[in-house]
Amino acid sequence: MRCPYCQYKSSKVVDTSHDSQGNIRRRRECLSCEQRFSSYERPILATPLIVKQDDSRENFDYEKLKRGISISCAKRPVSAADIERLVGQVETELQKMGKSEVSSRIIGDKVIEGLKELDQVAYIRYAIVYLEMDNLHVLRAEIDGLLE
Repeated sequence: MRCPYCQYKSSKVVDTSHDSQGNIRRRRECLSCEQRFSSYERPILATPLIVKQDDSRENFDYEKLKRGISISCAKRPVSAADIERLVGQVETELQKMGKSEVSSRIIGDKVIEGLKELDQVAYIRYAIVYLEMDNLHVLRAEIDGLLE
């Protein structure tokens, strides 16, 4: 692991911990400048190809999904850890399906479910784009449903 401070190629592991998704967090110390930093490891399992609405296919992109969720959570009391957790849950559920291809609709539905529990304003922001809510009456009905 290269040191982010001095770019030295070697470091030693000071501490290791695991989270609920099976990811590994390691505290490291550079052998040159002695600065400490964290690294995160997650197992790489096969994720299915994503079938878009126009029938094109692309690889699952963890960072792309994280960016989309982060945009809907902008200026909301949602931590980066919560966003990471949601993206990790979606990725894990896709891997557990064991399919070689999955509709992008399934991913959107899983994100919608997660955001609804996480933050209702972020949910509405995401739903406006994902569910193509281009009518104020439809949006009002969705908000009324949340308020009930």
